[in-house]
Amino acid sequence: MGDDARILLGDRELELPLIEPTRGDRGLDISRLRSELGVITVDRGFANSSENPSAVSYVDGENGTLSYRGYPIEELAGRVSFLEAAWLLLYENLPSRPEIDRFEEEIGRYAIDRPYMDDFLDTFPATSDPMATLAAGVLALAGLHPEFSQSSRPEAVEEAVRILLADIPTLAALINRRLLGLGPIRAREDLPYTSRFFHTALAGSDSSPLPDPEEVAVLDLLQILHIDHGQNCSSSAVRLVGSGGASIFSSIAAGISALSGPLHGGANRAVLGMLEEIQSEGGDIEKALHRAKDRSDPFRLMGFGHRVYRNFDPRARIIKATAGEVLSRLGKDDPLLQLAKDLESAALADEYFAKRRLYPNVDFYSGFLYRALGFPTEMFTVLFAIGRLPGWLSHWREMASDPKGRIFRPRQVYVGRTERKLSEDL
Repeated sequence: MGDDARILLGDRELELPLIEPTRGDRGLDISRLRSELGVITVDRGFANSSENPSAVSYVDGENGTLSYRGYPIEELAGRVSFLEAAWLLLYENLPSRPEIDRFEEEIGRYAIDRPYMDDFLDTFPATSDPMATLAAGVLALAGLHPEFSQSSRPEAVEEAVRILLADIPTLAALINRRLLGLGPIRAREDLPYTSRFFHTALAGSDSSPLPDPEEVAVLDLLQILHIDHGQNCSSSAVRLVGSGGASIFSSIAAGISALSGPLHGGANRAVLGMLEEIQSEGGDIEKALHRAKDRSDPFRLMGFGHRVYRNFDPRARIIKATAGEVLSRLGKDDPLLQLAKDLESAALADEYFAKRRLYPNVDFYSGFLYRALGFPTEMFTVLFAIGRLPGWLSHWREMASDPKGRIFRPRQVYVGRTERKLSEDL
């Protein structure tokens, strides 16, 4: 039978076509399973299912590798800018100098003079969650740009992409200023992409000095590391909403909402909270590991393990190698960093965690760098969203251009009550 796959159900048989990948797992096309055999699959959390093939990024969980459009993350991090990496995801190849210059200029035109944002933010209480505010702001963009928010014309999609790449960081920067108690300032058109966001988010005033290039480079690196990660929760949410014909604005807002959860984008905040708890209890790492292994104890070892990786998260390796050096260069000592390193060493040496292949992930170290750059903890997930935005946009474009695409509509195995009659229950 070779590589053929077949399902036998009673006296009926169905051949399942194999979909060959360029890397990684092969796929079985089960689209005829219900019509031919009258059964469907149950796959909790879609751990074994792919709704569609994708060419955006590849995660090899067993070997601990990540690549964007074929480039290993180690090849890109620190060697290309975030905007160049965004172009790569969107258009499949790294840009030429004229292409990236034009891209930067087009985005820059949308990033300045956005007075509606100040009025928009005033409608939210100061205590509003930044991610909720960001998602609402993206939905507001659909109302501001009705001329192409519902259009699938290629030129309209490309303009919407540039608007989102410009306006989401600008809105995020103004949200950050509110958190810090700073008044709004205008985004600088003369600054490159990441520098413009950095300045708008953290400058004391319009006349403040330009951002430190070393600090901008650190933020650029972090954003590249977060730019895409396969069909994760938020990227799948973008594709799911978009599959119903929703606009690119609504789909990105769905991605932001999905990312806001503590099991997805909020994990780096939880890591710092965990480390602060360990520190407040005397820094006893052995006690912390014992508690983490006790299922009756609510304490969890945050930043370890990953749904996909069964090896080191390659992004965590890059950040760990960078964190100490960056903090030292910036003159910002973080006492929790050494505690984090000691906790990692102890956990990796512990048979319980080693057996379960629980290695540090990207969230374990990223919070240290965000905090060192001056961002409050409440902004960490928003920064993640800015980084993931090009990935979401790439997945939406891939979904929207798929000639075989269908609206996402999972089947259901119903396990509720059978038919009831009101007369029998009275």
